[in-house]
Amino acid sequence: MALPHAARATDVVGGLALVVAWSSGFIGAELGTRDASASTLLAWRYAVAAAALLLLVAWTRRGWRVRRPWRHATIGLLCQATYLGGVVGGVGLGVPPGTAALIAAGQPLMVSVLERVLLGRTPSLRQRVALALGVAGVALVVSSDLGRGSAPAWAYVLPLAGTFGLSVGTVLDRRWRLDDDVLTGLTAQTAVVAVVMLGGAQVGGDLAPPTSSAFWLAVAWVVVLSTFGGYGLYFWVLRRSGASAVSTWLYLTPPCTMLWAAVAFGDRPGPAAYVGTMVCALAVVVWTGVGRHSTLVPYISPRGSAISSRRAPLGSRK
Repeated sequence: MALPHAARATDVVGGLALVVAWSSGFIGAELGTRDASASTLLAWRYAVAAAALLLLVAWTRRGWRVRRPWRHATIGLLCQATYLGGVVGGVGLGVPPGTAALIAAGQPLMVSVLERVLLGRTPSLRQRVALALGVAGVALVVSSDLGRGSAPAWAYVLPLAGTFGLSVGTVLDRRWRLDDDVLTGLTAQTAVVAVVMLGGAQVGGDLAPPTSSAFWLAVAWVVVLSTFGGYGLYFWVLRRSGASAVSTWLYLTPPCTMLWAAVAFGDRPGPAAYVGTMVCALAVVVWTGVGRHSTLVPYISPRGSAISSRRAPLGSRK
């Protein structure tokens, strides 16, 4: 059964907005770690984000009851604390933002493997082609970025470990089918991560923030664009389209990060980056089936079988 045109258009617009917001995090990491450590930036990012989300939940009168809180805590620690700790920590140690984006763009492959293990789902031939195109595209996008950083070799393991954490959390969210709305779930997860980040910064002696306005501008940047925009859209697209689909949209984050860096830092991408951008876009088109009459991705049942080509209604997850 084909999706209505309006539903397909909503998915595409939501995916593109996710790419823009998610890419902003790599730039925010570069801005915020110029005047402070990664743990300081993350601690204050989550302190501000958690407070704002709790006030928003109270203002909308959604109540404070969260179903299966330990599962939200697990997903928050994997998708936010582990992922951002790895990426921001790596960038803070000198890993270039574009290279961090390249490493993070390996997530669709990780998710594909984890979906097969945990959900019993095997990607189709079209999806495998899209995965291969995505890998080739991101490699081209940041090929000129590799080797420019001042980070020690072991620092590159941090974004890789963080990406693996995000992948595991993404698949678990899909498998557990948490039925809280996106705002409630994001608030619960962010609050848990805030406690962890603030505690870690306190133990490490990094809790005191710098007084520079640039640091607080970076905090505002990552709270609004990366936490509210990036993670809010990430879980929204995940619930509509599934783990592999939301991960495949992230193939566009390296070229988008390249554009962010060009505007913010004056970095000029090479010709290969433009070719890679087109390849990344092609990968997303192939995966999502934009321009086709079929659905973007099948709806996966809790046992992992494709039971319908229609979207699961928001909030209907059991």
